[in-house]
Amino acid sequence: MASYSRAFDVERVETVDMRQALTHEVRRGLIRRPRSLSPWMFYDAAGSRLFEQITTLPEYYPTRTERAILARHADAIVAAAHNVRSSPLRLVELGAGTAAKTVILLEAALRISDDVSYLPVDVSSDALECACQNMAYALPEVRIEPIVQNYITHPLQLEQFDGTTLALYIGTSIGNFSPEEARMILRNLGSQLQTGDALLLGTDMVKDEPTLLAAYDDSDGITAAFNLNVLHRLNRELGANFDTDCFRHRVLWNSIESRIEMHLESTQEQDVSIQDAELDLHFMPCETIHTENSYKFTDQSIRSVVSDAGFEIGRAWKGGRNWYTVTLARLR
Repeated sequence: MASYSRAFDVERVETVDMRQALTHEVRRGLIRRPRSLSPWMFYDAAGSRLFEQITTLPEYYPTRTERAILARHADAIVAAAHNVRSSPLRLVELGAGTAAKTVILLEAALRISDDVSYLPVDVSSDALECACQNMAYALPEVRIEPIVQNYITHPLQLEQFDGTTLALYIGTSIGNFSPEEARMILRNLGSQLQTGDALLLGTDMVKDEPTLLAAYDDSDGITAAFNLNVLHRLNRELGANFDTDCFRHRVLWNSIESRIEMHLESTQEQDVSIQDAELDLHFMPCETIHTENSYKFTDQSIRSVVSDAGFEIGRAWKGGRNWYTVTLARLR
């Protein structure tokens, strides 16, 4: 069963670090030109709820496409990762969120091992609490050890494990980072694994521009609200005075960099103060804050980032007109 007291202990320690991380990030990103903020800042309680809504939108194909791949191939994925049947199996998930799709893999894990543990890692304690409660109810046989942590600013430190570890980085999360950052994240993760442990990586593939743009600019405006929530968060947590009615959600496809970009665009000349970061900012009309990238992959770019991080690709499963790929790689 989940150890909720442990999760809350971690949360209290992390609260101090989170304020410091937010302050550092706004100073780093908003003073320079062009302005930017890191996408991990999206995921406070409100942002996590909005993202869960995004995953159910008709325009947002990645979640349902990945879920279909996992539902169809979960047994093959886990069997390929866990080559010593019935021995202990540990699943570690970066950016777990509510872990809605992970249940599929854990059910498959329980079919080949009676000793399964799950370590969800996420910056949002609210999302993790939801994940742990749902998981404990659905799969009481699984030991759950939640970790509230920003794995970008504080790389994961795993305890030694006498068994096989399958690290999960699904849900297109790796696409939020530049190729160099993605390699760093995977290298940091690989440093905590043993030879023969495996990585399951979810990647969104390059496709036609209208489909990509619609996925990040839905007709209901949920993604726009998700983007603008980062300004609400700075108002709530750092004493900022952003008027969110004076910014708009903007999305574009950067074909040279192979990425969707999300920006917040100032609709007028305006001044903004961020009290706790001791910042006074002046925005001109049409000036933007670059809030997120979502890199889209080819088979070649997947091989490149995985290999450079010290992993060797074993198998890959594709779905939805080859719009999405789930790749199993093993630590060399």
